[in-house]
Amino acid sequence: MVKVRYFAWVRERIGKAEEDIVLPDEVISVGDLLNWLKERDEGYANALQHPQTIRVAINQEHADHDEPVAGAREIALFPPMTGG
Repeated sequence: MVKVRYFAWVRERIGKAEEDIVLPDEVISVGDLLNWLKERDEGYANALQHPQTIRVAINQEHADHDEPVAGAREIALFPPMTGG
């Protein structure tokens, strides 16, 4: 089981801040996770319609979309950030 946390407009569109998920065997990478989540319902599909723009952290470390999710305790999804 992995805790998935959602931030900013990703959280607003999905409708929850976090959830504990048992990942199916076919979810190997971050990209697989994003594609799998998009299929869950309309809120996920709306939040993740452009998965390449979603930033991800695994166990509080930034991760690329090809990063494996095996052994992750926490995966955070958030939109691109800007700042000054």
